[in-house]
Amino acid sequence: MMTSAAVRGGLRIALHGVVQGVGFRPFVYRTAVSCGLTGDVRNTSGHVEIHAFGSEPALAAFLDRLAREAPAEARIDRVETSPLDAAPPAGFGVRTSSDVDGGGRESPPDLATCDACLRELFDPLDRRYRYPFINCTDCGPRATIVADLPYDRSRTTMSGFPMCPACAAEYRDPADRRFHAEPIACPACGPRLCWRTVGGGPIAYGEDALAEAVAIVDTGGVIAVKGIGGYQIVCDAQNEAAVARVRAGKCRPRKPLAVMVPDVDDAARLGFLGATEVTLLTGTARPIVLVWRWANAPLADGVAPALPEVGVFLPYSPLHHLLLRELGRPLVVTSGNRGGEPIAIDPDTARAVLGPLTDGILDHDRPVLSRYDDSVARVVAGAPRLLRRARGYAPASLALPAPAPEPVLAVGAHLKHTAALAVGDRAVLGPHTGDLESAETFAAFEQVVTRLGRLWAVRPRIAAHDPHPGYLSTQYATARFPRGERVPVQHHHAHVVATAAEHGVREPFLGIAYDGLGYGDDGTLWGGEILLATYTGFRRVGRFGRAPLPGGAAAVRHPARMALGYLYGAEDLGGQAIPDALAAGLLGRLDAREVDVVRRMVRRGLNAPLVSSAGRLFDAVASLLGVADDAGYEGEAAILLEAAAAGHETVDALRWRLVHRDGLWVYDPAPTIVDALERAAGEPVGMVAARFHAALAEVTVAFAESVQCPTRTVCLGGGVFQNRRLAEAVLAGLRAAGFDAYLGERVPVNDGGISYGQAAVAAARLAGKG
Repeated sequence: MMTSAAVRGGLRIALHGVVQGVGFRPFVYRTAVSCGLTGDVRNTSGHVEIHAFGSEPALAAFLDRLAREAPAEARIDRVETSPLDAAPPAGFGVRTSSDVDGGGRESPPDLATCDACLRELFDPLDRRYRYPFINCTDCGPRATIVADLPYDRSRTTMSGFPMCPACAAEYRDPADRRFHAEPIACPACGPRLCWRTVGGGPIAYGEDALAEAVAIVDTGGVIAVKGIGGYQIVCDAQNEAAVARVRAGKCRPRKPLAVMVPDVDDAARLGFLGATEVTLLTGTARPIVLVWRWANAPLADGVAPALPEVGVFLPYSPLHHLLLRELGRPLVVTSGNRGGEPIAIDPDTARAVLGPLTDGILDHDRPVLSRYDDSVARVVAGAPRLLRRARGYAPASLALPAPAPEPVLAVGAHLKHTAALAVGDRAVLGPHTGDLESAETFAAFEQVVTRLGRLWAVRPRIAAHDPHPGYLSTQYATARFPRGERVPVQHHHAHVVATAAEHGVREPFLGIAYDGLGYGDDGTLWGGEILLATYTGFRRVGRFGRAPLPGGAAAVRHPARMALGYLYGAEDLGGQAIPDALAAGLLGRLDAREVDVVRRMVRRGLNAPLVSSAGRLFDAVASLLGVADDAGYEGEAAILLEAAAAGHETVDALRWRLVHRDGLWVYDPAPTIVDALERAAGEPVGMVAARFHAALAEVTVAFAESVQCPTRTVCLGGGVFQNRRLAEAVLAGLRAAGFDAYLGERVPVNDGGISYGQAAVAAARLAGKG
């Protein structure tokens, strides 16, 4: 930043970062006027530009206040100043935005309704009383409505709603909270609600539409609601029949549903809230937060069956506030889709897909340009950790350890998909798309890629992708980018690099990646990997013992098959085998013909690839202990195993063994499985599950201590570390052993963070940096 001594007459100031859509121009205006400056401020395609004239002390004070007093949701990454040799104008104004691209574009996330707007929403004397689209410069839709940058009304879906005189006056008034609030609206000029019956057109508008929706939910019905980032399905969270109907309609038999409540006090009636949970719940992002559920929580059993936690969140739009105020009870608010499909964002899709699942649609006429699901977070080791990065967080950019010499598109993985765009020293991590397992979700992924390129005004020259040839994201990259313009990034390397890059790790580090499955460099399937890594490459130094995956994907859906894989085909690491007699409970539950088929598959190596996977080991143990033989959703068996361990806080670990084989440290799971089955004959299953978690934590620390490496920095990655019990034990164990241990916070450790890791690796390789 330039010092005041260098100022001559005036300054041109360029501010880069998140400085559009967060009330930054009004802040600049008020600050400049209070400092006695003249000049102007405007948005450009890539930054905010200020022309400021005044005395040297006033300009110095202005620069200082820009840094110290910026709006809470702003982020200033870089300040550029240069002298201005021009006659100062008479006052300070806000100029028309410029399309000239100044680089460093940032599109702001959506912001939850602020307290000031909320007071107006329920003030009978306010002209926006009960108006479902109330907003100001501090809150409201952003990423979901913006078509292009700079962020101006004309480039949003509000362009079709001309401001009435009253709104226009507020928009132009520097003293008003809505000064240059681009989505500004009121009942006279803005969007309006309508109620659509199933298969029919609108039959009610405004308050009447809201009343129709409330009446349906109040009597046990199910409705669709057009939210900020797409349609949602809503019902009474205390009504078992309504919850069961939502599950049946979404083809979601057991995966937990999120619950929206009016405020923190209501959330505290459902589960335990620590200070970090409260901060997450009440912040402007308003994610779903997983909290420990009280035994007497007033919720239907079907909301989160067999789980000790429940996902809770607070209303983030005025319409949500109105619904909750009218109904006065917790509501299930879940994505408006059928299983495996993207959430609906346009009225035609909503009517076709959600109409048959609901009793009507609470719709409105403000278009949604970008599909944004709700973000999900969990507090682990005292810190907030995103499990799904979407509304409220995306598309805010993240720093890269090495700037990308040219734009890179990171196409992500297959499950929990995100895409990322690396431009310069920042990576833009797009919103959660879902699992790329249908044509509809793949089309949604293509839309995200197109939109990222448009908003950041770049055409990616390089694609970073997973080597797995079966991933649709990989196929997208290979179909659109020539071989010389593609950077393959091994799956588990991307996992640990995502954590390292987020935390600004610079030196080589030990990466520990535990997940379900990823394509390994040796052609086998990995998932329990210890890597000595830099940003440009890695060396595998440890792994989990291998077992066959009988039937491939069928074993992922049926953990009992994975248990049989360990029982009949666990890698011989010179230790004890797993006796069939110990698995009598499992074998007694299964059809003898299926057991025989799996045994022959394993022994003949037919459709039973070997995997070194932590996630699949969790599945196998869950089945062997009788916790889960089948998985209704990805990761269910491991989630239930963690749930079973709840309440058993201090336990000794099961037996475990590390061996050195072919230059690698290898964890032999057989002694752990045998010990688990022996103890299960006399101990509660929950106690054995807790001992299993303790064993995996000890094994992880032992890996770090056994590997000969020059670093004491450990970065954890992979979906298994979503497990709070395991992650906390591993972090505590590593830190007690003298390691600097890191786990993702703003970037999901699951496959939702893969694209960020890919972007960081590709940028570093292209820049020739480690």
